[in-house]
Amino acid sequence: MKALFTILLLVVSNTFMTLAWYGHLKFAEWKWFNKLGLVAIVLISWGIALFEYAFQVPANKLGFKENGGPFSLIQLKVLQEVITLIVFVMFTVIFFKKETFRLNHAIGFTFLILAVYFIFKK
Repeated sequence: MKALFTILLLVVSNTFMTLAWYGHLKFAEWKWFNKLGLVAIVLISWGIALFEYAFQVPANKLGFKENGGPFSLIQLKVLQEVITLIVFVMFTVIFFKKETFRLNHAIGFTFLILAVYFIFKK
């Protein structure tokens, strides 16, 4: 149960992270947003990233083996990276229609998933 809850928290965290890091590229389509300067955009991104931390920190605390969780520190990090890529690909496909997801991307992500397999292998 802790493993599933940790993963769910990481998914939510990475959704906010992706929005904070890349959302402004999509928000640029809004006229009022284009009038904002870089400092305002950074502050908006930081505001969104606050929610990332509100989920990321509890996920790591709950999931870490030394706190009674199921994952080693290395496993947590690799899991987080793969979740980041999955969330990023979904975000890109949904919101950035001009971006293409090609075979070489799928192959690269497959290798990352294999990395997770080997990191978790005992």
